Amino acid sequence: QVQLVESGGGLVQAGGSLRLSCASSRIIFSINTMGWYRQAPGKQRDLVADITSGGSINYADSVKGRFTISRDNAKNTLYLQMNSLKPEDTAVYYCHARLYGSSGFSSWGQGTQVTVSS
Repeated sequence: QVQLVESGGGLVQAGGSLRLSCASSRIIFSINTMGWYRQAPGKQRDLVADITSGGSINYADSVKGRFTISRDNAKNTLYLQMNSLKPEDTAVYYCHARLYGSSGFSSWGQGTQVTVSS
């Protein structure tokens, strides 16, 4: 298992930027996939972006061109740079890590609130 701690959320005006961080309790270079999900009130938790250990990246259509996911293996930290924020980006953002195999796991952070005002 791995402990994930998110930070960087907050209140921002539409058009503004935030950078989320997700600190891992273990080295992340071997973790197969790390990603960011978000959940707005009354809605399901949806993928925002993920990145594999090989560097392959996937974005939700709604954030393409605005958000950038990255991972710093030296710091064992995952990031999400969010630009041109919109009110519809308001949600709790969760960090996720998945390791496949017999010792695999699927772990979530506690979430960080992002609120975008119009």
